[in-house]
Amino acid sequence: MASNRILIAQGGGPTAVINQSLVGAVLEARRYREIDLVVGARHGVRGIVNEDLVDLGQETNDNLERVAATPASALGSTRDKPDLKYCQEIFKVLQAHEIGQFFYIGGNDSSDTVRIVSEEASKSGYPLRCIHIPKTIDNDLVGNDHTPGFPSAARFVAQAFAGANLDNAALPGVYVGVVMGRHAGFLTAASALARKYHDDGPHLIYVPERNFSIESFLADVKRTYDKLGRCIIAVSEGIHDASGEAIITQLAQSVERDAHGNVQLSGTGALADLLCDEIKDKLKIKRVRGDTFGYLQRSFLGCVSDVDQREAREAGERAVQFAMRGGRNGSVAIKRTGSYASGFELVPLDSVAAKTRVMEDELIAPSGTDVTDAFRSYLQPLLGSDMPQAHRLRAPAVPKVLNRS
Repeated sequence: MASNRILIAQGGGPTAVINQSLVGAVLEARRYREIDLVVGARHGVRGIVNEDLVDLGQETNDNLERVAATPASALGSTRDKPDLKYCQEIFKVLQAHEIGQFFYIGGNDSSDTVRIVSEEASKSGYPLRCIHIPKTIDNDLVGNDHTPGFPSAARFVAQAFAGANLDNAALPGVYVGVVMGRHAGFLTAASALARKYHDDGPHLIYVPERNFSIESFLADVKRTYDKLGRCIIAVSEGIHDASGEAIITQLAQSVERDAHGNVQLSGTGALADLLCDEIKDKLKIKRVRGDTFGYLQRSFLGCVSDVDQREAREAGERAVQFAMRGGRNGSVAIKRTGSYASGFELVPLDSVAAKTRVMEDELIAPSGTDVTDAFRSYLQPLLGSDMPQAHRLRAPAVPKVLNRS
């Protein structure tokens, strides 16, 4: 018979607020006298099958609060994508340690792991409550208004492009910034919140929800550069052509693939370099620079949305409450209410597991190279308070004396 013992793990890419969810769950669990043990698995599901566990009950509240405010996964993470056999091994460990509640903080694949483990427990008649706690900077979990981790990463992207815009205005040229997002362009679209003045960048935004053409891209860049004398471009790493082939595979002589056979999009500056080469070669623009944000946007210390922090904490707290009072398995989901307030629901695991949300059509401008006011209204309240603002000189020009052009 399972006891009221809790096991918590973190999976997938780290975020700036994932530890808020962890700590929220741990501290909420301490409010229930019937819960006698809270353990954490080091490095996600791999830590579970290896029984690499730590007793989180031995942590002080003070240290937990310090960890909560620290980005990245304090327990460690994993990119393992468990199949049925793997999940059966997870379940064996949970049984052996008499775990009654399993919480997994993660994204799409993590929710699927929770679903499979819950089904194995049900088939065995073992009383295991399984709750998925949402996390991903990609903002691609179905059933959520937004996902913990995304607002902070979006804040970073917006501020980074605001800085790139200032740099580019001072020394004009073309700048290409490649942002994470294999299937969903939410994070790349966040770059639009960098704009303050009418001619601010990014001037062009490309997301994977729209097909990408090199020829159209070069025409867009030329048109913008001819008009403004400069051009800032935000590009999702997952841009692809009409056939679905990733643009990086068309431009690169060879590509890397990850453990799941997917083209390696993150951790390489290849796409930015290749697009810059296309601009220099085809448009003959000399000053062209590119950056790949890569891991920087995931766990950047000191660039965290206070809204994101609060909601990530509450997601962890609510997970424990749902497990103790709800009597069913599920995934914690954030719902938007009013002009902006957030509520939390427990939705069925199979409505989230292994599914991918993409940007809705109404959030993408008809041109396919920008976002709409609806997207700006959607994202603005999530970025948090005290967003830095850029300003310009307003001094009038001094009349020329020599009349030189």
